[in-house]
Amino acid sequence: MTNDYRFEFRPYQRRFLRSLTTNHGKWDIREGIILRLTDESGKVGWGEIAPISWFGSETLEQALDFCRQLPREITDETIFSIPDELPACQFGFESAWEMGSEFFSMPNVPCPMPQAQSFSGLLPAGEAALNQWERLWQQGYRTFKWKIGVDAIAHELKIFESLIHTLPAFTKLRLDANGGLSYEEANLWLWTCDNLKANPELPLEIEFIEQPLPVEQFQQMLELSTSYETAIALDESVATLGQLAACYQQGWRGIFVIKPGIVGSPSRLRKFCHQHQIDTVFSSVFETAIARLAALQLAAELSRNNRAIGFGIDHFFEQEETWLQSLWNDL
Repeated sequence: MTNDYRFEFRPYQRRFLRSLTTNHGKWDIREGIILRLTDESGKVGWGEIAPISWFGSETLEQALDFCRQLPREITDETIFSIPDELPACQFGFESAWEMGSEFFSMPNVPCPMPQAQSFSGLLPAGEAALNQWERLWQQGYRTFKWKIGVDAIAHELKIFESLIHTLPAFTKLRLDANGGLSYEEANLWLWTCDNLKANPELPLEIEFIEQPLPVEQFQQMLELSTSYETAIALDESVATLGQLAACYQQGWRGIFVIKPGIVGSPSRLRKFCHQHQIDTVFSSVFETAIARLAALQLAAELSRNNRAIGFGIDHFFEQEETWLQSLWNDL
């Protein structure tokens, strides 16, 4: 039996408290789309489309075009036939469809969160990380992620040296290059991390280096993953389900960083993860509480190896608990 839903959507903009700097450049405003599906009995499901086009998803404009061309009444078939070129739309519509049975009213408040120690806290790039980790540590974070490949490598290695000697014992640190290193630089970072691992007096764990090389250098990352003790995690290389499957087929058995907000269909992601039992780290796309709730449910269901999830990003936005209600009522 096919169900019918009344479909409504609203674009949103949220400004970062400070620019987010990565190898892809500076990011000042998070834009996305909130969806609302209402079934024939009046039950409401909320979803969110939060694309990052430079990461491999559709653009915001493509997502808006897709929403605008849909009729006011849509069916299950509409939701499950969204093309793979629109992975953030697949996630937004399908998670709204899944949540329809649970959401009966406007979700005004951020969704309940796991404890901070099960989150990885994102540190700013450069020297700012040296002043930021302490506040996150006091909030309960024990795993941190630091962006590299943003500045000259000699300068970053110097900051890294300071950071590892400042962080408390038993901290885990992830280094995220966003595909911004050269092959030589990737080797130097991995060699440096291996040397640290070999030092018994440093009670700090370098958990992995995330996406050291650009997407098109997959074979080199595969080779590096067998040449060093320090683990490598793929991120940009596995942004969508199609890429995830392709890397697995080409032999990747290391860590997969999954961003539910842009990976595509949640039901197909579940199927893939159950079938192949991959080592995953679930990560944010700087979504709002709506997509985060759906993403955290997937993370709780599909995470293995007890790795901290990459959703420690609240400190990048102002907390405004009624923003959704305002968004919906003001338009």
